[in-house]
Amino acid sequence: MPFELFIGLRYLKAKRKSTFISLITLISVAGVALGVMALIIVLAVMTGFEEDLKEKILGTNAHVVVLNSLGAVQDYPQVMKKIQSIDGVVASTPFIYNQVMLSTGKNVSGVVLRGIDVATDAKVTNLHKSMVEGDLNSLEPEVGKTPGVVIGKELAKNLGLFLGDTVDVISPMGNITPLGMMPKLNRFRITGIFNTGMFEYDSTLAYVSLKEAQQFLGLGDVVTGIQLRVRDVYKTGELAREIDRELGPPYHARDWMQMNKNILFALKTEKSVMFIILTLIVLVAAFGIASTLFMVVMEKTRDIAILKSMGATSRSIMRIFVFEGLIIGVLGTIMGVLGGLLVALNLEPIVSVIQKLTGFELFSKDIYYLDHFPSQVVASDVVLISVTAVLISFAATLYPSWAASRMAPAEALRYE
Repeated sequence: MPFELFIGLRYLKAKRKSTFISLITLISVAGVALGVMALIIVLAVMTGFEEDLKEKILGTNAHVVVLNSLGAVQDYPQVMKKIQSIDGVVASTPFIYNQVMLSTGKNVSGVVLRGIDVATDAKVTNLHKSMVEGDLNSLEPEVGKTPGVVIGKELAKNLGLFLGDTVDVISPMGNITPLGMMPKLNRFRITGIFNTGMFEYDSTLAYVSLKEAQQFLGLGDVVTGIQLRVRDVYKTGELAREIDRELGPPYHARDWMQMNKNILFALKTEKSVMFIILTLIVLVAAFGIASTLFMVVMEKTRDIAILKSMGATSRSIMRIFVFEGLIIGVLGTIMGVLGGLLVALNLEPIVSVIQKLTGFELFSKDIYYLDHFPSQVVASDVVLISVTAVLISFAATLYPSWAASRMAPAEALRYE
């Protein structure tokens, strides 16, 4: 063990006359630990929310959507066949997208009507996994029966609809008559209710079969676009550009990141800002480390003078106090990492216990539309936080250590 490290460890031990300094040292360790712990927990929660949101977006929407700039997609089976020959595309399905109104006689709501191919939609989206009542297969047209429609849980609640009820679907793009444009109306039966966990989707989406949508909207054998499922969801941008090159104008592909870039950018920015804000806690703890070292230097003036008289260099004196400050920082970082991981990995049961003890609901599932408290620890975040905390602690030791190394032995021993 280098003698600088040995002496630095000795200075951390409390003596009767330096109890106050030892107390400040403990507070500095606790400050670093709390800062690191807060950073790990908050970033784990924000990462959990981000991943949960991505899962819901990708579960309801496709990874890539191919559209025609001039309007509807003609001869879509051939276009799908061409797209699926591109490396990286796993599956494809056609869809129709239009805005309509749902009316029950008493309540009316504007929704987005999606026509889907039931046979291939399950290969691209996870809508079938979000069904809480009924089944997507019930959308298949049956002769002599009212066509089916699947709506979101929130939309069903707003309109007072239940499984088996009927609802009028009204399209503003209706038939032209001598009196003007007359809205087109058709009656559908509620054959399923889904719950994605996202209010925006559950309150504004309604699904019918592709054939029913084509017939109701008078589109003929065309579709709005083609949805794709890809192998790597984080390389959809490159794949979209490849699809554009392969199909050429007027077709263009948009990936899920482009379609949700506002909310994804907001989450990323918020995570970065929270990291900066919570790092200030570690900076405050670093001031505690600097204060502790200043007090130790003042108390150990005679020891420094004796060490210099015995041949210790200024660099060695500086190393003694740098080691002492680093020990405080590293110890606080280790305690913070252990505490942060313990809480972050068991956050949901901890929140449940706190809610039971206090009777206060910290996390309302009805408001946030999540069936669990998301928390995901990322190893790179933990490493970044640990390295940042140690570097801040190291920076806090430099000036007090430099001041100790500049001390002249004669001046230090003058009044001893």
